[in-house]
Amino acid sequence: MQKKTPSSSTPTERRQQIEAVCLRLLARREHSQKELLDKLALRGFMRDESLPVIQAMAEQNWQNDLRYAECYLRQRIATGYGPVRIRYELQQRGIDDADLDAQAEEQGGWQNLLLDVYARKYDDEKSLSQNEWLKRSRFLQQRGFSGEMIKRLFGELKIKLNSRGG
Repeated sequence: MQKKTPSSSTPTERRQQIEAVCLRLLARREHSQKELLDKLALRGFMRDESLPVIQAMAEQNWQNDLRYAECYLRQRIATGYGPVRIRYELQQRGIDDADLDAQAEEQGGWQNLLLDVYARKYDDEKSLSQNEWLKRSRFLQQRGFSGEMIKRLFGELKIKLNSRGG
């Protein structure tokens, strides 16, 4: 017996195959519509045949971009990432309108998260060389915190550049 490829199936069979793949993926974790479309494309399904199935699943609330964004945001905040990086990552996953600040406030706010990330990585040295200052700033920026947030953190912690240089 020869196995059917996705392209040799009838439209009804293809719709059922797409739905089965989506349900398997969604059973493991939340996915955005864009993620589902991308994963289906890798399995040989065309966007124009996949999108109606995904939209029908969204209407039944099996797939929900808002719920996905909230889960993703909670997980990234918990692992110490800031708003700049999280917003970028969500955009890459097809989510443009997530309310990052509201979710961050539920978990203590961005500035508290930044303080936690900093405290876990660095000691409480108050006088830093320029190289160390830049190194710490770059680390925090890579984690997704803005320059303004980092400047405010260094001010709150009374961290100063020492005059000896680098």
